[in-house]
Amino acid sequence: MSTDTASARASTDPVVTDPGLYSVVFENERVRVLEYRDVPGDRTCEHDHPDMVIIPLATFRRRLTVGGREVEVEQTQHQARWVDAQTHIGENIGDVPTHALFVELK
Repeated sequence: MSTDTASARASTDPVVTDPGLYSVVFENERVRVLEYRDVPGDRTCEHDHPDMVIIPLATFRRRLTVGGREVEVEQTQHQARWVDAQTHIGENIGDVPTHALFVELK
């Protein structure tokens, strides 16, 4: 990874943009696992993820803003799903906290 690419990635890395919401719980040369926690009304800064698997640890509702388009999604506890690489803003629009793991592929 070039220095410019590394700098661009760091500026849109969710652990950098929203350190109070995201934390790294595991990382090696093949994957990075993030834990995400928020409360109703919390909104992230724009950030990006590589291809990943999301594992909701609680059922929650969110509004994602991706490429200027808003989409409302509901994630059900323990129903893992694939998510293509993307840049987005997330907002908890439900009545309960969000808790999830993100397994990002490198």
